[in-house]
Amino acid sequence: MFSTEINNFLNYLSFEKRYSLHTQHFYHQDIIQFVQHLTEENESISINEINYQHIRNWISSLNNQQLSAKSINRKLSSLKSFFKYLMREEVISINPLAKITGPKTPKRLPIFIDEHQMEQLFAHVTFDNDFKGIKDKLILDLLYQTGIRRSELMTLKENDVDLFNSTIKVLGKRKKERFIPISLSLKRNLEAYIQVKHSKQFTNPMLLVNEKGNSLTEQSVYKIVNHYLALITTIKKKSPHVLRHTFATHLLNNGADINSVKDLLGHANLSATQVYTHNTIEKLKKSYKQAHPRGD
Repeated sequence: MFSTEINNFLNYLSFEKRYSLHTQHFYHQDIIQFVQHLTEENESISINEINYQHIRNWISSLNNQQLSAKSINRKLSSLKSFFKYLMREEVISINPLAKITGPKTPKRLPIFIDEHQMEQLFAHVTFDNDFKGIKDKLILDLLYQTGIRRSELMTLKENDVDLFNSTIKVLGKRKKERFIPISLSLKRNLEAYIQVKHSKQFTNPMLLVNEKGNSLTEQSVYKIVNHYLALITTIKKKSPHVLRHTFATHLLNNGADINSVKDLLGHANLSATQVYTHNTIEKLKKSYKQAHPRGD
């Protein structure tokens, strides 16, 4: 059902929006789930006959499956993009999602690691002085000092590193490039790693490779980060993305301009960056309670 419209939409996501295959997969999955629900509820229905009530029924069924508000909203977002595309292509004349609102999601502050704990990681945790140890330390240093995403880390090429100008070129979401400055300490770690990598005569153009010279996997990066963060913190989540949160929070806590942080993170909108200001406010509240005579 609606296979032509769905395929055309996926082509639009791929060639016009330039979404990753990973993102396209989720859009496709969400739309197919909605179509399957329609098929169960209605033996035959045209795409022009889909209305507000069909959408409400689907949301109700998702609630009955005990899906989280976040998951339901993500599926609704996929469906909204699909029907917005159909409106643009004049496949339909009325958008059944025009007045649909998803369930409210509780605001959760980004999880981050304290500054002194990050200092412990690089000052007191021992990394082996071999290729693996140098590579592992560089992965942690890159994630924390640049705030790049795991996917961006894995797609960094060696020629994206400009040691002369102390910058790295990052290919972010929707193939958008940005340049991030690197500190002297990170520059030295990069130099040391690249030197050892060349001594092993690895020809892989990717910056970060494993001990056999092959490109890293998402799981291998996660395991490295999880292992070392477990040595310095007891927080439940110890993922590469936590280091991205930590990067942004520490910058703002130390007075960085929020627009600069936005550009460094590669956010399209300032609203995505503003979530980190809540952590800054919480820190101020804590300092106030601890320092002011009547702060309790």
